[in-house]
Amino acid sequence: MRRILREMYGSDRAGLAYPGMDDQGSTSSWYVLSALGFYPVNPATPEYIIGSPVFAEARIHLANDKIFAITARHNSPENIYIQSATLNGKPLNRPWFSHAEIADGGRLEFIMGSAPNKNWAGAPAAAPSSMSAPATHD
Repeated sequence: MRRILREMYGSDRAGLAYPGMDDQGSTSSWYVLSALGFYPVNPATPEYIIGSPVFAEARIHLANDKIFAITARHNSPENIYIQSATLNGKPLNRPWFSHAEIADGGRLEFIMGSAPNKNWAGAPAAAPSSMSAPATHD
C-alpha cells in the first residue's frame, strides 16, 4: 500500500496527477482511505481491508456526529508493517473489519514495526469474505 501511495499518486510532471482517470472520485477516495490504513475492496460487502496507515493519528467525523479515530503507534517511513491492532479496545486478529463495527464511532489502533509480523492476522479463518475458497468443478 505504501509503495502504491508513494509511487502511483503524484505521477505527472508537477506531482499532482492520479494514476489514470479519477472515475468520479473513486481513485482519490481510495487514496484517502488507504492513507488512513484501510480501504473497501469489494463494493458489494461492507468490509474494509487493512493496509498500512500513513498518518500517526487521524479522526473521521461521521454523519451521526460520532468520531472514528485511528492511531498508528511507532509509525514512520521504515515502520510500515502492522505488528498488532485493536478495534474499540479489543484485539483485532484479522486484516479487515466491518462497517457495522465503526458505524457508531470508535477507535482503531495499530502498533507498527519495520518487519512483517507473520503471526498477526494470517490465519486462514481471519480472511475477509472477499477471499473465498477457489471454486471446484466436477
